[in-house]
Amino acid sequence: MSTRFVVDGAVQGVGFRHFVALTANRLGLMGWVRNLDDGRVEVVARGPEDRLHELERALRLGPRMARVAGVEKSSVSDEIETPNPFMVSHLVD
Repeated sequence: MSTRFVVDGAVQGVGFRHFVALTANRLGLMGWVRNLDDGRVEVVARGPEDRLHELERALRLGPRMARVAGVEKSSVSDEIETPNPFMVSHLVD
């Protein structure tokens, strides 16, 4: 299974997506990150459980300019495409 994270707070316009992509690629995870139209950031990642936990810890901290208010976590089907290397989407859903 892949893991979906939705990050709430001041997380757009502060380099959050690039922070996520750098962190995920360093951890060897596959997946993508994108801004949502409601101001949150969505992350879908696949990889070893310990690395996903490490990504979650990083998401809760965020980059220096971000202010993370919360992180929702859920499992999603592996049928969802998870590119490797980790991809930053510039599309808003």
